[in-house]
Amino acid sequence: MKKLIIVGIIFIIISFFIVEYKTNKKEVPDIIKEAKLEQKEYRSIYISYIEYPNILKTNDIKVRKQNINDMINKIKESNFNTLIIQVRPFSDAIYKSNIFPSSKTVVDSEGDDLGMDNLEYIIKKAHENDLYVFAWINPYRVRNNIDTDSISEDNPAYKWLNTNLVREVENLGIFYNPAEKEVEDLVIEGVKEVAHYNPDGILFDDYFYPTDDIDEENYKEYVKDNPNISLQEYHLKVINSLIKDCYKNIKLINSNILFGISPEGNIDNNYERNYADVKTWLKEDNYIDFIMPQIYFGFKHDRLPFKETIDSWNELIKNNVFLLPSLALYKSGEEDYYAGDGKNEWIEENDVIKRQIEYSKSLSTYKGYSVFRYDYYFNSSNYNNNLIEEVLNMKTP
Repeated sequence: MKKLIIVGIIFIIISFFIVEYKTNKKEVPDIIKEAKLEQKEYRSIYISYIEYPNILKTNDIKVRKQNINDMINKIKESNFNTLIIQVRPFSDAIYKSNIFPSSKTVVDSEGDDLGMDNLEYIIKKAHENDLYVFAWINPYRVRNNIDTDSISEDNPAYKWLNTNLVREVENLGIFYNPAEKEVEDLVIEGVKEVAHYNPDGILFDDYFYPTDDIDEENYKEYVKDNPNISLQEYHLKVINSLIKDCYKNIKLINSNILFGISPEGNIDNNYERNYADVKTWLKEDNYIDFIMPQIYFGFKHDRLPFKETIDSWNELIKNNVFLLPSLALYKSGEEDYYAGDGKNEWIEENDVIKRQIEYSKSLSTYKGYSVFRYDYYFNSSNYNNNLIEEVLNMKTP
């Protein structure tokens, strides 16, 4: 009898803990679980702010939702499974942000009421259709011109105008100074805000430092106590600090969200111009989950032929980061001015992208690809005869 009582008590205790576990367990959406397992192949397409006038820039919410639905349906029907949506192009936001004003790319004037949260709706509809969403952020760009009058008072850059935190760069635009601590904190808070939407990934663009001297004052101050550090080493250190902190904060919010960078395809330029330390990110852990180099070169490019270039990227990866090359659909049918003897490749051949995808699949770190960009694939006003054939060849298994 005593044994039966003890067994009964044990059964009740176990049952209690099972109920508690099921009650308190936080369910993760299936689409997020799949992302954590690193989808076998991400077939991605960029949707940039240039596309927004035809998709998001309307005050009619019903029309905007229908435009988004149509975009998602087109992407799915074309066998893509990932949207790379530009959520913060110019120190602004296409979503309802508590940090940045609404973007002029989706409203009439910066800071106008969005009417609905575009990012929330895009993620919801994409996930309903078993598609992934990567939120694409430009961390330092405020404007691509030097017109400060267009910066609204609720833009974080506004209060920093005419200080060392925000700098105007002739012929390039207005940028945050990467070396300022307040700027790094702002970027991280913005990334955390996006992470709370639970996208499947967060992506930074290719450029970080717009000029070598944007942080001249910061560097001069730093070398007083660190005289042996070069300007290049200092810049790499600044960007590495940002990337590592972004990675950490994203994972604290949702460890299933992937974090990646889309650097220049030319590896040397990342060190000589942008100060993106890709070799460190592809060797040491806790920086990024994926790398999306912009390998916008044909097979016949004189200096950076596609095969040799993507092979170099594949060989750089020494950790668990996976490779998602970005491909230049926009070049189809156009002269590639800097390709030397290969400048007519995209005119003479109409299956370049298809062959690039096929070759990429043979690489050990390959997990997919991305094409730049949506309008070149879906908007017939951009078509030339060669591009039409290129798109058809992409659709052919």
